[in-house]
Amino acid sequence: MKDLTIDTKIKKMKILIIEDEPFAQKELMRLLETAGSKFEILALIDTVEEAVSWIKSHEAPELIFLDIQLADGNSFEIFRQVELHSPVIFTTAYDEYAIRAFQLNSIDYLLKPIKLSDLMRAINKYESLQSQFRDKQDEAVNITRSQLESLLSLGRKEYKARFVARVGDQIKHIPVQEIAYFYAEDNVVFVMTRDNHRYIIEYSIEDISALVEPKDFFRLNRSFVAHINAISKVYKYLGSRLKIELQPETDKEVLISRAKVAEFMEWMDR
Repeated sequence: MKDLTIDTKIKKMKILIIEDEPFAQKELMRLLETAGSKFEILALIDTVEEAVSWIKSHEAPELIFLDIQLADGNSFEIFRQVELHSPVIFTTAYDEYAIRAFQLNSIDYLLKPIKLSDLMRAINKYESLQSQFRDKQDEAVNITRSQLESLLSLGRKEYKARFVARVGDQIKHIPVQEIAYFYAEDNVVFVMTRDNHRYIIEYSIEDISALVEPKDFFRLNRSFVAHINAISKVYKYLGSRLKIELQPETDKEVLISRAKVAEFMEWMDR
């Protein structure tokens, strides 16, 4: 957790950011800065445990930006452990249908990647409703256990457990735990298994990135999505890029662009 309290005489909206992705933290802070100087970011928190501790020991912020999936679990766990008096804007990659079901102190939701126009819309909505929350600032968010369990279940994204592939005239299912990596070639996407078998699947690389567990798989570039255990070696390469060796081996050069190196290293260190 980073304490970012600013000593200033100018009245600013006190904001708490609960988000476990460093890049998402930085982007939200950049957007808030672009939106104006009326915001004071009290802290950046990336776990449920730290969020609970901070909320217990500090005055309620005027507004909370809250991601659903944090480093140590679902952010709805916070509501199990502490009374939350602040309105919330969810920042998440989850679909709109799920966000609309949230019945807590939610002001709005922002789907990642966050756009400045959407951020301003949410803040303007908060400001228009601010008096309502001020009247209720001494009230906690009270929800039943069944409501909480429903929200916890809703916040869990299900990733694919297997893929279906074509093998001649036959159809074969491939468990995700057997997959080393996916790659695209001539508008066809292949899955490579750990035991060095290759199959064609009916998905794009973009589809794959959204269907597999992001803690295990990473999109290395436009053509490759690899499991952490398939990455055998990482080298520094020209232009501040990285070169990746995969297992099973591929005859294609697998490079990570300079813009994606920091994100890749963060993922490797999870």
